[in-house]
Amino acid sequence: MAESAFGFLLRSLREQRGLSLRELAQLAEVDHAYIYRLETGTKESPSEDVLSKLIRALKPGKREADMLRWLASHSGTDPGVAEYALKDESINLELFTAVASTAFRGNARPDYAKRFDQIRRILSEDEDDG
Repeated sequence: MAESAFGFLLRSLREQRGLSLRELAQLAEVDHAYIYRLETGTKESPSEDVLSKLIRALKPGKREADMLRWLASHSGTDPGVAEYALKDESINLELFTAVASTAFRGNARPDYAKRFDQIRRILSEDEDDG
């Protein structure tokens, strides 16, 4: 199974903290093999209890924690969307979920910057109309 967006973000947050799988497992009181399966995408959608333990141990910012929570219940999300959003701190949860909820069609590599810009424009137009 291919890497999931949740798994990508989980691994990235763990690596940002400089933790090994075993160290995160000890801090979160979650089996390291289960964390590995979450990161690789062989397991998806952890329970709220496990998710809370992982977030508490990783100590991510609110934006990243919210993204992780959202991805835990949206397993079909393109990992590239999570990767792009993690690098661009101007992307808030509303913009992230709007882009992550769209489907990328065709064989061409998705242009995440273009998609985020398109959705950003749509959201700003909605605010202007509201």
